[in-house]
Amino acid sequence: AVLESAGRERLNGYLCIGDIVGYGANPKECVDTIKKLKPGTLVAGNHDWGVLGLLDLDYFNKEARDAIVWTSGVLGKPETDYLKSLELIRSRDNIVLVHGSLDEPEEFHYIFEAEDADKTFRLSRMALCFVGHSHVPGIFCHDGKTSGKVEGTTVRIESGKKYIVNVGSVGQPRDCDARASYAIYDEDAGTVEIKRVSYDIAEAQRKILKAGLPAWLASRLAEGR
Repeated sequence: AVLESAGRERLNGYLCIGDIVGYGANPKECVDTIKKLKPGTLVAGNHDWGVLGLLDLDYFNKEARDAIVWTSGVLGKPETDYLKSLELIRSRDNIVLVHGSLDEPEEFHYIFEAEDADKTFRLSRMALCFVGHSHVPGIFCHDGKTSGKVEGTTVRIESGKKYIVNVGSVGQPRDCDARASYAIYDEDAGTVEIKRVSYDIAEAQRKILKAGLPAWLASRLAEGR
């Protein structure tokens, strides 16, 4: 649904913030889809690391651990090799991508509030940093002195300021809005817009339950949390 929505935009390419696999019942297909998209820049997420054994399973809650174990049994060598090739931080032009935060990226810290964003702002040399991890979309701005959360879903990149954009989650948004969340970055216009799109939640839930994954991973989708 997100790709169909994004396909109606005049896109030059894709960026991926990680967690290609995680809670859903189609991890192999997700990896194959990303490989075909050939994102210009992409990074690994904590669930990608989890299925590779690079992150201790104690880091995750029980439902997430169960999903990681199941996912590990579904993926083949081509998929795991692809996930192994992903780095934690990637940058290009005036943007940087990281799944959690730039400080200790291997610890996958969350950015929920402006205070959480401060370390990443201090470490970023770029005007724009894209993150995910919290599954909660939002935009933060640092004007050179203080950090704050931007109201609304669109921001214009101003000279001398830095921005952190949490694109939310395609597969499991957690801001009580069940629609998938992604972002459009218009480099020419200097804008970023967080967009929402409805998808077939009932079918995603059916697949999760059929796979024998925890029922909570299915029910939460309808609640957007």
